[in-house]
Amino acid sequence: MSKVRVRFAPSPTGPLHLGGVRTALYDYLFAKNQGGEFILRIEDTDTARFVEGAEEYIMEALEWCGIIPDESPKHGGKFAPYRQSERRDIYDRHLVELLKTDYAYIAFDTPEELDEIRNEFEKNGEVFAYNYITRNRLKNSLTLSKEEVQKLVAEKVPYVVRFKMPVDRVLNLEDIIRGKSSVNTNTLDDKVLVKNDGMPTYHFANIVDDHEMEISHVIRGEEWLPSLGLHYLLYEAMGWEKPEFAHLSLILKPEGKGKLSKRDGDKFGFPVFPLNFTDAETGVVSKGYREEGYLPDAFINMVALLGWSPANDREVLTLEEMVAEFDLNKVHKAGARFNKEKAEWFNSEYLRSKTDEEVLGLLKDVEGLNLANSSDAQLLQIISLMKERAVFVRDIYKDGKFFFEAPTQYDEKAVKKSWNEAAVEVMNEFSLKLQDSVFESVGLKQDIHDFAETKSLGMGKVMMPLRLALVGELKGPDVPDIMQILGKEETIARIKNAVNNIQ
Repeated sequence: MSKVRVRFAPSPTGPLHLGGVRTALYDYLFAKNQGGEFILRIEDTDTARFVEGAEEYIMEALEWCGIIPDESPKHGGKFAPYRQSERRDIYDRHLVELLKTDYAYIAFDTPEELDEIRNEFEKNGEVFAYNYITRNRLKNSLTLSKEEVQKLVAEKVPYVVRFKMPVDRVLNLEDIIRGKSSVNTNTLDDKVLVKNDGMPTYHFANIVDDHEMEISHVIRGEEWLPSLGLHYLLYEAMGWEKPEFAHLSLILKPEGKGKLSKRDGDKFGFPVFPLNFTDAETGVVSKGYREEGYLPDAFINMVALLGWSPANDREVLTLEEMVAEFDLNKVHKAGARFNKEKAEWFNSEYLRSKTDEEVLGLLKDVEGLNLANSSDAQLLQIISLMKERAVFVRDIYKDGKFFFEAPTQYDEKAVKKSWNEAAVEVMNEFSLKLQDSVFESVGLKQDIHDFAETKSLGMGKVMMPLRLALVGELKGPDVPDIMQILGKEETIARIKNAVNNIQ
């Protein structure tokens, strides 16, 4: 396999988890770094767990992240179809060939019969496994005569196809991330390859598809490590060249041990899915990064560094820069712990890096904001002032709401600290002086300074009540900047309103 071809193969059984996004991203980065191709394949053979809308969700999520497949159910490609449910004839054809070998057999044991055997083992303090020890005394084509097997098949008695694990072989396995390891086949059971409904399991379908689609590298989560020996043997059984494997470590919860879960997100207040996902049965909405206000490039940058370190400990990289630097050999073996504060830091960094005009477009797309009375020129001034302090685009409006709505209430602590009869007199006099002011930030700053000096007041005696009148509390950007954006009429009106309403 000379050309690098990788695939991301999710099951449409629910929303795409953060770990799935990272797998897709690493697939994409590796493929593009190597001048190869990135394929999206939908593994929908598990009909019992199929979730309506999940496939569309996966595709939309990848597009929002900028991870665009070269081939997929949506984009097509020379190895179509890209849904496993539409590839049944391909699996059937290869299954016929596999059953001609000594690597597979038919098993007629019912779930009830296997449960009964499992219970017997448990009573004796043993664990049952369908393997090289037990298979020779169970109901399968290894113990039944050819005629009996043919009769049962003709009578349409349900059966599964199992892999016949070789006895006492040591398999030498290789992983790009984890290096070399070995496993004895006696520790592996005879996995089901085809279910009794005729649909292949993951083990068989993904091997066939990876071969048919000329996949050169399989990058997937570490939960598939125990299956690597079986997959090696399946390639051997079919007489096919196997791809190279790389198993990614887990994304860990913020505290304690274990894999990051939706429960952790609910507990600590962050999403674990890229987009909102609505459960069709319950109507429950799970939060997504997009709807929470994260920028896609910031989100992807954050995800990329959960298990991979670029050169020189760089943290902020564009997708193109990540493609240029990505190396599977530099992906970490240890799990990566998720950090909500770091995710927010990435978003603030990317927000600051955008032009005010770009942020204006994003601000206008945020639902529920009252921007109707503000011109683009005013909004750009507000963005310029508030962008450096914001984590999310919506923060520009939330933290600068006083630009859009005059305060109707005043912070009690701020009132006690900065407002009294003397402050009222100062504000009244200062508002009169403003009638002749040119409302430009630098000039306004000088006007405040000159007024304070003329009245022999400290700057705080003017600035604090003035800020309270304009904002409603003692925070926000520089007062002269606020005044310039509000304009003369609104500034004077707010001062008068404070004088009349603050007790």
